[in-house]
Amino acid sequence: MEHFVVSARKYRPQAFKQVVGQESITATLENAIRSNQLAQALLFCGPRGVGKTTCARIVAREVNAFAQQQETGEDYAFNIFELDAASNNSVDDIRALTEQVRIPPQVGHFKVYIIDEVHMLSTAAFNAFLKTLEEPPKHAIFILATTEKHKILPTILSRCQVYDFKRISLEDTVEHLKMIAKDQGVTTEEEALFHIAKKADGALRDALSLFDRLVSFSQGTLSMQVLSEQLNILDQETYFTITDLIKGRDTSALLLKLDELLLKGYEGLQLLIGLSAHYRDLMVAQTPETSTLLSAPLFKERYIEQAAQFDAHYLIEAIDLINRHCLSYKSSEHQRLVIELCLLQLASLEEGLSKKKSPI
Repeated sequence: MEHFVVSARKYRPQAFKQVVGQESITATLENAIRSNQLAQALLFCGPRGVGKTTCARIVAREVNAFAQQQETGEDYAFNIFELDAASNNSVDDIRALTEQVRIPPQVGHFKVYIIDEVHMLSTAAFNAFLKTLEEPPKHAIFILATTEKHKILPTILSRCQVYDFKRISLEDTVEHLKMIAKDQGVTTEEEALFHIAKKADGALRDALSLFDRLVSFSQGTLSMQVLSEQLNILDQETYFTITDLIKGRDTSALLLKLDELLLKGYEGLQLLIGLSAHYRDLMVAQTPETSTLLSAPLFKERYIEQAAQFDAHYLIEAIDLINRHCLSYKSSEHQRLVIELCLLQLASLEEGLSKKKSPI
């Protein structure tokens, strides 16, 4: 059997221009290398799977390639040292590192030390690292990476040039998934890619892992039906349908629709959370200025059309009502009843608000 390489590794960027969603950081790093103004201690912080270690490896390659005036394809693997601080977090580990730092590189100009999950270092290890980090040898560059910046000692932060990586946007994630799907010959639905990106919550590595799993199941055709079966994710059309039934106060059809979804194995709490997000999108779709805040931009026209049927005050009350039922769902002994009660109250909410407004 041929060796399989996961997409997160196969499509790992090898140059700054290939990094997704971190344009300001990659431009700053590239300019710093070109102008020979790169700090010797860098701290990359941000959520998981957004490109911190990838950028650190690119910096390690490019800084030597530029110093040697050679192509970035030149192999400088012997100049790159990666340390996992989660499993090498003692004072002895750091002392061994600082001893190694003193030795200049045999090839190239710089030795680059990438310390991942640096927040896992013990306080004693941090303190042992301070002097070397503040005054490193001219051939050494330290790149620290962490998902929890608040755990880094202030004395370490003050000695580093800090780069805050952001979550990858839905649009950037979807475009990247489209590129990979095209390269692999996978047929996809844009809504399915949108839900993968939404599920990943800004972590591109998570999105690629999920993509690989779903492609393996679907055998080359990635559709919304595959996502519904594998991840129990409801498509947007379901929420539009439920909202239409609520608007029409068709309580019988509402309860039957809920029963159908629960029998298919969909989680009740996720249904309420999704419905709350749907009403939030209806609220922002009511004005052109806020329609850019839609969490599901693929359905912008549909949201604008449905939002026109509702009063803004009703949508605010509806969101508040759903959120209150979300809070009571977990503690309830009859969770299905909580969802049914929520849907029935939503169906009668508009009538109740109109009675409050009408004069006595």
